[in-house]
Amino acid sequence: MLAKRLNVGRLLAGVAAVCCMVVAMAGTATARKAPLDPQAYVKYYVVTATYQGQPENLTEIATRFLGSGERSAEIYNLNAGRVQPDGASLTDPTRLNRGWYLVLPWDAVGEGVKYGQIPAGPGKPTTSPGPSRSPRPATSPTSGTSPSPSGSPGQSPSPSGTSGTAGCTPVAGSSSRSDWAQLRLAIDGAWDLSRGNGVMVAVVDSGVDGRLEELSGRVTVGADVTVGNGRGDSDCLGTGTAMASIIAANTAVQQTPVGLAPDATVLPIRMIGKSGNARPTDAANAIEVAVSAGASVVALGSHVDLSAPAVVASLTTALNHDVVVVAGAPTKPVTLPAPAEPEATGALLLVGGVGADNKLVEDYQPETVEVVAPGADVTGIGPGKTGPLSYSGTRFAVAFVAGQAALVRAAYPELNATQVEQRIRDTADGLGEQTPDSRYGTGMINPGVSLARTLDGEQPTGAASTGDGGNGGGMATFVLIGVALLGGGAFLALGLHRRRAYS
Repeated sequence: MLAKRLNVGRLLAGVAAVCCMVVAMAGTATARKAPLDPQAYVKYYVVTATYQGQPENLTEIATRFLGSGERSAEIYNLNAGRVQPDGASLTDPTRLNRGWYLVLPWDAVGEGVKYGQIPAGPGKPTTSPGPSRSPRPATSPTSGTSPSPSGSPGQSPSPSGTSGTAGCTPVAGSSSRSDWAQLRLAIDGAWDLSRGNGVMVAVVDSGVDGRLEELSGRVTVGADVTVGNGRGDSDCLGTGTAMASIIAANTAVQQTPVGLAPDATVLPIRMIGKSGNARPTDAANAIEVAVSAGASVVALGSHVDLSAPAVVASLTTALNHDVVVVAGAPTKPVTLPAPAEPEATGALLLVGGVGADNKLVEDYQPETVEVVAPGADVTGIGPGKTGPLSYSGTRFAVAFVAGQAALVRAAYPELNATQVEQRIRDTADGLGEQTPDSRYGTGMINPGVSLARTLDGEQPTGAASTGDGGNGGGMATFVLIGVALLGGGAFLALGLHRRRAYS
């Protein structure tokens, strides 16, 4: 009898040990998915003793690298409270110590601006620093303008190795690579739940270079609406290819950025000719073609004018067909389209682009941004043999959100476009003074949480049933149920042994 009781006790101890191990493993798996520091790679400047015979100060540094002394406040906010190599910290904008590392805004440029990881103490950056290669914008982004990646073609030569046809001027990108966007979004943490399989994403821009190894098997023939019967799987300007790589670049090619939804299919629709000029009728036709071809997510490049009547009409068509249309938030007053049918389920999701410091890349109209995504110094793949390049502009933030929409549509096929949009908005990480904020909307997109969290009013199916807000809640619940069942069974067994012993 004593031996039997000892065996039951051992069984209970074993059950408890196994459950503890499972809980510990679940916690470890959750911890591994914690996003890395988004500020790991930054533009920075090492303070010297003097500049042109005068002690250095923030106003002079802002004038030299940003074109305006008024932007010294931005530099101050980026560095205030951070401990410098000498143990001191920035408290007075007019007093800087030699050897301090000053983090600079994403658009800083000039001799002395470096790029890499800032060490916590004395020493050299972990990457080889050098002058920033990003061309300096002529002016800060203003309403009604759409900044080209890292500058306009007229300000910078095209990237080395860019292949273009006669009469084509590829949009310039910087060879200074930054992976801050991919690190901040922690996209690999979402792939346990969805990789975008079965979802077609239309990219309405300059076409997509379908020959790239990074996009192999992911790009359809598409269409060129500028000529009426052309293909869309080639790219003269490069912006469409960069957008497609952010959406669906595969993970097999080493040393290149991967897309948010690497198993999604890209439908390239070219609506920009070699000159880079866009016509509203071409943009409208491109949207119509994307919807007719069966795309459930449509990413609109920056050349699509949301205020053009032809574009509004095509967007109305898309909204009537359960399509998630992702577009840049307007920089000028517009009247946004609405579905013509009351029961329509399509959605227009307006996006703002931000840099690593959360600064908006354009002057968007107040209350128009619904979510924000990385849009400054983000890494995309250029056409031909250019490889990874750094781009800036709202269209690249649009690409990130379109990739997230593909992940959600693949994980939750039962949701309509309006519900997909709501899920993206409700799971964003808040920015600004309140949520929603007049400048940032509901905040920075969070792909992992948008797949894992169970929202009010939704039936948890598919990926949703495996998590709760991305914090392992689903696994914890499963473990607790298992503990209860096993524990209950063990106690029943103990009771039976006791009853037999006394009978």
